[in-house]
Amino acid sequence: MMDTDKRKAGDYEVIQAITLGDREIVLGENLQAPADERYMCAFCRHTDMALFYEEVMAYDNYLEAMKDFADRLTAQQIKVEVEMRQPAAEGIDNRPIGMGGCTLVTSNDDLRNRIVVIQQDVLRPEYRAATHQIKLCTGGFGATPHAHGRACYCVDLYTGREARYERQDILGTMTKAQLPEWAKHGYEKYRQAKNRSEGREAR
Repeated sequence: MMDTDKRKAGDYEVIQAITLGDREIVLGENLQAPADERYMCAFCRHTDMALFYEEVMAYDNYLEAMKDFADRLTAQQIKVEVEMRQPAAEGIDNRPIGMGGCTLVTSNDDLRNRIVVIQQDVLRPEYRAATHQIKLCTGGFGATPHAHGRACYCVDLYTGREARYERQDILGTMTKAQLPEWAKHGYEKYRQAKNRSEGREAR
């Protein structure tokens, strides 16, 4: 019986895939392709709508494709390691935030424009740290009280990046007074940028 759950990248079956940091690296196989294109290695970018394969390289040899896969993974590991050392260099206490560090979320809570804390076990192992947990929830159907939807759109207060989480991924909320200094700075930076943007739109 054919396995219909096999992941495909075009005509290639994905036989290896590892996500590290902000990128996924994939290795694909297509034994029906021309001899010099039977294996491929690429980065995969995920969006809410589709997957996009980028920097695709084709190979006639599995070991050559695997070497490319390993080289990309090593380069990504170095990039993430540098990224994760940065908070310590800035003197930030980056220990993960647990239940005692915030007010736990209930179904009655309106999370729109609230500072939220993501559960650490939702995050990938390399990102289980405070600088990846504290976000500003900007909206989404999951942000309303007794929400029927699940999506909560958030802005990271350390990097400024936007991401989507499910309501059940959110551990709790924090007040502005509870925020560490780096998060207060991130919040003010976001608020000022938003005010400037709204000012331009009003002209």
